[in-house]
Amino acid sequence: MKYGYARTSTDDQVAGLAAQVDALEKAGARKVYKEHSSAVANREQLDRLIERLDDGDTLMVTKMDRLARNVRQLLTIVEELDARSVALRILDFNGDTVDTKTPTGKLMLQMLGAFAEFERAMMLERQRPGIEAAKAEGKHKGRKPTAMNQRARIKTMDAEGVTRALIAEKLGISERSVYRALAGI
Repeated sequence: MKYGYARTSTDDQVAGLAAQVDALEKAGARKVYKEHSSAVANREQLDRLIERLDDGDTLMVTKMDRLARNVRQLLTIVEELDARSVALRILDFNGDTVDTKTPTGKLMLQMLGAFAEFERAMMLERQRPGIEAAKAEGKHKGRKPTAMNQRARIKTMDAEGVTRALIAEKLGISERSVYRALAGI
């Protein structure tokens, strides 16, 4: 069976998530797991999907960076999939598709992963001087915490007996953020 995984980094990237889901469904995914989560954060839906995959299944993503942030992470996922006889298809490589069922697909994936990691490192290197200058001027404060801004609503809903999972869903935040808000962290 073909499964899809769609991910955006933030909750406000609704159109990007919808576009990924659409592309995965057009490519034949019968079920698409989706979430809003940073690539470095715990990705519950990806973990759930990987757990569900069986021998002969295919995991599809639209782009490599939706699945992994760096080559090490990518290769770890690919090794786990290979051990379970699950193929990985990455749909968008300038019109081509990379399929790990083939030796060429595996080679391409490793090469492209290395280039993507290099590109990310270069981007971060270019950003660093600008961020340091903004911090020195007191202009860079970082991302505003979205869940903490809703702490009162979270506490009210919790007091009303609403489950933490439902609170997270209704407020568009992670369940983990609900727990942090309730703990006052």
